[in-house]
Amino acid sequence: MHLLTLPIITLLVLLGSLAGFLAGLLGIGGGIILVPLFLWVFSTAGFHPEVIVHLAFGTSLAIILPTAISSTLGHRKRGNVDWHQVLYLSIGAALGAVAGASAAAGLSGEWLKVAFGAMQILVALKMYFLHPHLPPERGNQVPVYALLLVGLTGGAFSAFFGVGGGVIAVPLMVIVLQLPIHLAVGNSSALIVVSAFTGALSYTLHGLGNAQLPPYSLGYVNVLVAFLVAPFTILLARLGVRVAGRVSNDRLRYIFAAVLLIIGLRMIVKNLYF
Repeated sequence: MHLLTLPIITLLVLLGSLAGFLAGLLGIGGGIILVPLFLWVFSTAGFHPEVIVHLAFGTSLAIILPTAISSTLGHRKRGNVDWHQVLYLSIGAALGAVAGASAAAGLSGEWLKVAFGAMQILVALKMYFLHPHLPPERGNQVPVYALLLVGLTGGAFSAFFGVGGGVIAVPLMVIVLQLPIHLAVGNSSALIVVSAFTGALSYTLHGLGNAQLPPYSLGYVNVLVAFLVAPFTILLARLGVRVAGRVSNDRLRYIFAAVLLIIGLRMIVKNLYF
């Protein structure tokens, strides 16, 4: 294994920092950067191919957890977290994360990734081009069942794909729950704390006793990589929160739509042609 070479460590630090910045800016977990990074790094390091994907997902979620906590604290100071809404979102997210991690532990999920990518592209196009026709921001209380369903969906996607879940939770909060984008981003950060914790714990339990795991692994979480990357994602997450506070609603929505479009295209191209 060649995990601790200088080029790999440098790449882990740089892309981990980018993941943290995006987490704070957009209310996502950063897994959209971390998972592809880990898939490449773990393969280069000589990890057993049978565990690389699940190890990338589990390690990503373990890093996302402290990053999401950092982002949430920053958004809370700016009044962009509604704890009543987060409570019900979190209940749904915990249930969804258990289901998502359990499904991912036994499936390759190649075509599901393609479907996920297509969905991301459609949501991005709706947020970007149909902005004048988006539902008006809600003036009354959000129904509990709607919060539970959005949380359930975000948690399931989070655990299955090893990402924070914000890439699906934020658009749903804006389009379905009709929340302002800044509140959606803040709520998403808090929601990711729950989904990442539940998902990482599930990956840990599902991987215990697997003889193919590399050193420094606790189930499907590589503790060494998590400790290397997490400090940088946490620091840059707070910077992302500060930048988000200075960006207008429309511009933040367009940035988020662009990120979704890139994610979706990458997932489809990689899984169909590679």
